[in-house]
Amino acid sequence: MGRPRTPMLDRTRIAATALQLIDEQGEFSVPQIARRLGVQTASVYHHVDGRDGIVELMRERVCDAIDTRTLDLRPWDTAMTMWARSYRAAFAAHPRVIPLLMTSPVRAPKVLEQYEQAVGLLLGAGFPLAEVMNVIIALENLVLGSALDLAAPQAMWELADEAATPQLAGALAALSPRRADAAFELAVTACIAHFRTLLAASEPGAGAQP
Repeated sequence: MGRPRTPMLDRTRIAATALQLIDEQGEFSVPQIARRLGVQTASVYHHVDGRDGIVELMRERVCDAIDTRTLDLRPWDTAMTMWARSYRAAFAAHPRVIPLLMTSPVRAPKVLEQYEQAVGLLLGAGFPLAEVMNVIIALENLVLGSALDLAAPQAMWELADEAATPQLAGALAALSPRRADAAFELAVTACIAHFRTLLAASEPGAGAQP
């Protein structure tokens, strides 16, 4: 028998196609995926658990680009800083998928393993259990917001009359050409510094009077 004219359908091709549609138009549908792959819509459903399953496949595909080896670094603050940079780069490649993933529960096992690793890092550093997810979520909010900022125009402020806002005009003129990167580094540095303060405050005897 000759080779099939249509390549075998699999979860990898479905995820890649869905992500391509998101990159192009900010949304996807199962029929759109089927049309682009040259198959029937029912064929797609044979491989995935509906739309939610495709969303998780996309999450897994994007998160595969995050270098989880950064979470093996020590000390913890170096690990979290490097993880944040890699996390941002992975999502900056597909910024239009961020709103979709942020409104859908995380179920992908490979992604949950990454969270498990991050939790273990923070617990090992001495963070209280009640603060661990707050630290991770705060860092994620910063990372994802910055990934979206990377997709924004360099000139986000349009001044029709600079004389009306002279201080703003001056500040914008002094803005770095790599403003998104500069703002991210400022924010992540401040964030990690605050996490150090939280950790120090949680250490035994931190609140003791001399």
